[in-house]
Parts: sequence; structure tokens; C-alpha cells
Amino acid sequence: METETFDYVIVGAGSAGCVLANRLTADGRHRVLLLEAGPRDTNPWIHIPLGYGKTMFDSRVNWKFESEPVPGLGGRRVKQPRGRVLGGSSSINGLLYVRGQREDFDDWAARGNPGWAYEDVLPYFRRSEDQARGADPWHATGGELGVADIDAPHPIAEAFIAAGVHQGIARNDDFNGERQEGVGYFQATARGGLRCSSAAAFLRPARGRSNLVVRTGAHARRVAFGGKRASGVVYRHGGADRTALARREVLLAAGTLQSPQLLELSGVGDAGRLAPLGIPIVHDLPSVGENLHDHLQARLVYRTRDRITVNDDLQSLPRKIAMVWKFAFGRRGPLGWLAGIAGGFTKSSPGLERPDMQFHLYPYSSERVDPSLHPFSAFTLTVCKLRPASRGSCHVASADAFAPPSIRPNYLDRPEDLATMIAAVRVGRRVAADPALAALITAEYDPGPACATDAEIEAFIRAKAFSVYHPVGTCAMAPDGVVDPALRVRGVEALRVIDASIMPAIVSGNTNAAAVMIGEKGADLVLADAR
Repeated sequence: METETFDYVIVGAGSAGCVLANRLTADGRHRVLLLEAGPRDTNPWIHIPLGYGKTMFDSRVNWKFESEPVPGLGGRRVKQPRGRVLGGSSSINGLLYVRGQREDFDDWAARGNPGWAYEDVLPYFRRSEDQARGADPWHATGGELGVADIDAPHPIAEAFIAAGVHQGIARNDDFNGERQEGVGYFQATARGGLRCSSAAAFLRPARGRSNLVVRTGAHARRVAFGGKRASGVVYRHGGADRTALARREVLLAAGTLQSPQLLELSGVGDAGRLAPLGIPIVHDLPSVGENLHDHLQARLVYRTRDRITVNDDLQSLPRKIAMVWKFAFGRRGPLGWLAGIAGGFTKSSPGLERPDMQFHLYPYSSERVDPSLHPFSAFTLTVCKLRPASRGSCHVASADAFAPPSIRPNYLDRPEDLATMIAAVRVGRRVAADPALAALITAEYDPGPACATDAEIEAFIRAKAFSVYHPVGTCAMAPDGVVDPALRVRGVEALRVIDASIMPAIVSGNTNAAAVMIGEKGADLVLADAR
């Protein structure tokens, strides 16, 4: 078995892994290997923002995982796409740049994680950022991660924002600034009209460094241990097993679904679960793979009076040609749009202290089972609960490193999650019924006017709700969790997890920005121990 030696071995070139590779090699002192199971990010649909409609269904760059049957969703399996390419899920996601609420991070610290309060993590958000609007107390310029606005207003988005304001939701032009609550346009991880994934932002500038080795098509099989100290990673590359030894540490950045899988394959997890699979136990750590949670969304679809949607663009050859022309020669138009060009955050009930639900407005519609859009003019307004109480798990299903994990998200396991989702659907409908937005609508296509009572809305949610693709928490940072506040795996040495799986509780919004922040802070924690 071929063996190489590095200072650090990073598993996973995703949102956090690319940040780690950049920061750990910046001063030239450390030799780093970055392992990625997928290919290089050469697929053109990765870099065209609207291309997520293609990559979400492309097994060349997507693991295309599915959950186990979900009891709360009528036994349906729910798609769990994860990036299998340089950049990871930041190369296939919807590009939204949303950090979450101040209270999310203060809550992390209050749970026994000093150093993770909002004032602690804000500098890391700012460090990465190259904000198109300029710098202010919440934002910065000159960072690697481009953050940009949509190229022009859209009539449906303008009507939605006006309707929200009429319904008592304040306009907010910066969901990542002083406050999150309100309605407005989202910003995207984009630069010059192209997707700015973690690979484009952080890995590309570092690729020329002699102390960084990036190996694609390299599937990690397990962490190697000497006693309870992580000594390296065994991985498959080019049809053969290889070992990469780590003088200092092994850093897992494989994501919420695969970091716990890799820990368990390596013998770190619940001994009662692993021993029957024939996996030798290194450390009995029952919390590995537990605490999985995710955002669940209900999708309201509205037919429009005018042909102003992406559905219409793709039904017309002249309009498709115009789309390509605008993007090719100006990086403008629908091909440069993010998923959910507008949206917002509000309270499902007036008595709440802070927003507990999120809107995403899409200027197109589909049945969400394949990339095909509806053949009629329509848009989608989604609602989700920001802080679900339900918890699930993600565990190895066998000792085979190439088998997918068993994903049990347990959506709607807690009754309060269902109650909030029903209330959120009603809030979304109230906004859609406002004259400002209703003027563009001819009918509610889904769920339709026949769905009116709480019981009927519940049935709609259980039958059609989907993941927003924000799984977190399976290697939670907590006193009784998988990692400590320095992201070191409890009970072993020289091993950390640095990705969205360490979130003790999900952030109130899209998760990619927080995953990048975790990579930034994680790199500082690693370097602090290397002095």
C-alpha cells in the first residue's frame, strides 16, 4: 500500500474543506493533502448560477443520497443531494448567502461552547467576504468569497416584497446586517455573474502552492489510528488503497452526512452499533451520527397572468436564445440567478421574540421530482420553520465505505414543528393574497383552494414537503457531543471535524455561509495548536 506523509490530511473539499486547505497552507510552513472523492469542478453547469437545476440531478457531481422512509411524511423517501466535486455542496447549491441570526450563535455559546457567540464568529464571516456593496460593521471587502446582488429587479419579486410590507413585514435590504427580519432580495455567493463556490474562492488561489496537494477521485475509507491517536487516512484512488499519514492532525470536512459515516467506519461511534457490523472499536462515542436536523419546506405554487417566469423562458426558443445571449455577453438574466431571488424572515405568530420562518421566492415552478419546469406560467413561494425541534440520525449501514449512509431525518417528529409549518403556510398565503402580489396571480396551483383547514394543510405538508438541503448536527459541538469547542473529537487525539455537522443547532437560514465561517474559525483553531 502506497504511503505518503503530510502535516495535515483534510477529507472533503467542500464549503469548509477548501477554506482549511487555503488557510493551512498560506504561510508555507505546513504540507497539506486535500482528499476529494469527486472530480474537479470542470462541469460548466457548476459555474452558471441557474445550473443548480442541472447539478441537483447529476450523479457525476452529486452523491444523490436519499433518506430512509420518513414516518412524518407518509413514508416518503426524501432526496438528500450533497456535492461530490471540488467545492462540495457549494458547487451545486442555490448560492444564497445567509448567515443566520445573532441569537443562533449566542445560543451555541450558551450550550457550553465558549468562543462561538455572535461577536466571536462575526470576524470570521467578515474575513471571507468580498461584499459587492462595500464594507460596514457587518460586512467586509477583499475576502475570497464573492457576495453579490441579483443583476436587476424582477416583477414577481417586487410584487412579493410590496405584499409583505403591506402585510406588516418590514422591508430589509440586508438579511446579514443589523437585523434579519423582513422581506427583500437575497444576495448570492457570486462574482462577475458566476458562482463563487468554495473551490473557486479559496482553493483556486491556493492550487499553485507547493505545500498543497489536491487529490480528486480519492474516496476516504477510514481514519487510521495508533491507539487512540489518528495517524492518517486510508483512501481509494485509481483502483488502489493508499495511506496518507498525518504528522499533526486529520481533519474531517466531509459534511453532515459523511463525516459521521467516516468516524463510524473508523471505529469511533456507538460500540453497540458498530460491533455487529464487524467494525473494530477505537472509541465508544454514542453521540456520533445523532442530532441530525434539517429545514423542511412547503411549496406554494401560483399561476401567473403574464408570461414573466423562467417557465416561459424555457418554453420559447427566442427567449432561450435571449437568456444565453444575456449571460454570455453580460452575465445578466435568468442564467445568473440564484435559487430564491427574493424572500424573507418573519414570525409565524405575533407573540414571538424573533423570526421563526423563512420565505424563498422562485420565479419558476416544478413538481420537484426532476429538472422539468411546469409548461405554464407560474412561480413558487416556499415556507419553512427556521429552528425545527425534531431530531434524527445518520449512521453507517454497513462496513462498506462505498455504501451510502442510513439517513433518518425524522421530519415533523415533534408536533410543534408541524404546528409552525401550518402557520407558515397560512402566512405565505396571506402574502400571496395581498393585492400587490395577487394582481399577478390567476390561481393557486398547489395545494389549491380546496386545501383550507388545518387538517388539509397538514395532509398537504406530509404529502409534498421537501428538504431545503440544510442537514446539520451529526457531529455536534456540545459537552456531551462529538466535538469540543476546539472541534477536536472527544476521546481521541489528533482528529477534528470541521464542517456543518458540528452545529449543535441549525442556524436560522441557509447554511453555506455558516459552513464557510466554521472552516475559517476551524483553521485558526488548528493553527493555534501548531505554534
